[in-house]
Amino acid sequence: MKNKIYLFLVVAMMAWMGAVGQNKPLTPFETSKGKQTATYDECISYYRMLDSMYVEIKMLECGPTDIGKNLNLVVISSDQDFEPVSLRKKNKEIILINNGIHPGEPDGIDASMLLARDLMQKPELHKLLDNIVIIIVPIYNIDGALVRNSTSRVNQNGPESFGFRGNAENLDLNRDFIKCDSKNARSWEEIFQRWKPSFLIDNHVSDGADYQYTLTYFVTQHNKVYKDIDNPLSRKILPALKGTLEQKGIINCPYVEEYKSIPDSGIVGFYDSPRYCTGYAALFNCIGFTVETHMLKPFDKRVEATYQFMITLMEVLKPFMQYWRNNLYGSLFNSGCYPTLPSTYTLDTTKFDTIDFKGYEAKYKKSEVSGYQRLYYDRNSPYSKKIRYYNEYKVVDKTIKPFYYVIPQAWYKPIDLLKLNGTKLKRLSKDTVLKVASYYIKDYETVKRPYEGHYLHYNTKINIVEQRIQYHKGDYVITTKLPLGGEGDERWCEPVDEDRYAFQTLEPEAPDSYFNWNFFDAILMQKEWYSDYVFEDIAADLLKNDKTLRDSLDAAKTKDAKLANDGRAQLDWVYHHSKYYEKTHNLYPVGKVMEYVKLPLED
Repeated sequence: MKNKIYLFLVVAMMAWMGAVGQNKPLTPFETSKGKQTATYDECISYYRMLDSMYVEIKMLECGPTDIGKNLNLVVISSDQDFEPVSLRKKNKEIILINNGIHPGEPDGIDASMLLARDLMQKPELHKLLDNIVIIIVPIYNIDGALVRNSTSRVNQNGPESFGFRGNAENLDLNRDFIKCDSKNARSWEEIFQRWKPSFLIDNHVSDGADYQYTLTYFVTQHNKVYKDIDNPLSRKILPALKGTLEQKGIINCPYVEEYKSIPDSGIVGFYDSPRYCTGYAALFNCIGFTVETHMLKPFDKRVEATYQFMITLMEVLKPFMQYWRNNLYGSLFNSGCYPTLPSTYTLDTTKFDTIDFKGYEAKYKKSEVSGYQRLYYDRNSPYSKKIRYYNEYKVVDKTIKPFYYVIPQAWYKPIDLLKLNGTKLKRLSKDTVLKVASYYIKDYETVKRPYEGHYLHYNTKINIVEQRIQYHKGDYVITTKLPLGGEGDERWCEPVDEDRYAFQTLEPEAPDSYFNWNFFDAILMQKEWYSDYVFEDIAADLLKNDKTLRDSLDAAKTKDAKLANDGRAQLDWVYHHSKYYEKTHNLYPVGKVMEYVKLPLED
């Protein structure tokens, strides 16, 4: 039935085009004179029509979403090759355009429909496809797109109606790329891992301060990527992108996230951790561009700015594609070994650039609601001034890479996600005792209210204990580095790009680790306890016969007056420092093998 409806819509649209003698299929955005964004059905029908009109466009149906409809993928390939493995062999670079992750921010949905058509109809644009393949997710959050309304984006200037931010589970899909609670995220990551794009454009509309720009954007945070990627990106691609856009009359600046309360205080480079679309992509050396058009600018101007951004980026990237293929990838795999990887970053406020900024004066007046002073931006007082741009992040924690991570098979959810994201896992072929560096969770904080369906942990601290642990046949192993010349060689190297996802998810202190997203919360609950009246006698014998234990308790009481004045707390202290206390309480189950051993692995 669904296919019949789509077929009817396609036939009807093509009949209408023929009736008016027009070869240019118009989008709902165009027919409404820039007032409306396409509905989900209109968007999909339009791409199906392009598929039927042009042999260089193919519409694919991919995995499911939470609403029950499958994600769609539009592939635009000038040589009519729609297989990613084959395209990579032809040295084609793939650009993924993602739309409608927040369907209330629909600019990219309509701009991409225009782009797909114009790449076919305009020769000057078609030539951009010589060494580039474009893949488009028409609407990622199909669920939210079907919740059509005109009120949920109260700050936004058009269109007349639009979708909703949350998906069918009321999840923000741009916080779901690590935890993958939604079917949408799992299907999207299957697309990403199959196509392995070099570049990503994720289209949004901003919130926040008022200023003169229609177009702002940010790029994968440069401190997180290899220098071989950052150097051409920061020194050549980004300046060329900004300059070319301005030559086209589109003033632009970095995404405006205020350092304090208003842009005059400076703006901060957005830190896209792996929960976000571009942060996730960066784990696989895919450079992400997030477009943020300004919410208060007219809808038609925002769509035009998004359209021009995508075309301009293609124009700017085109001459770099051969370099990207011949030099960048080779340098990544031959750049030497990385014995440590950073797990957490923080903004370095001692370093900043000075940029020209076109804003409006921030002023205050009496609120008609509360009677107190309120902020507003005076559009009658535009300015151009230099402000600080803070875009340097420094490493807070580094972690030594192991030879192997070992994950007990019981923890199937993280194992499943590691597999989904291309991590190479092997299984132990027999029960094995391994000497590992074990993490004990020493401390952590937890948000007071649920965040995207989780009570997210943060500020996680660990203790590292070396011990021998029994692992079982079928437990999973991730190899992160190997002896360079084989067993016995003290030099070592690692499969450079295969373990960054695993590293950021398996190291508990990383902000978007599986631990912080509650995948391992069961370890935080003690399972065995004691009866006070029974353990009192046992504890007394322990202290009588173990001078070290007794001295340690005395030292602890000296440091902690609360402990010194609480008999039950002292009894509990003895229990926690005795052999009776369960060793698995707070023991993070993923072990790290820090010395090279040849493991018994299944083929």
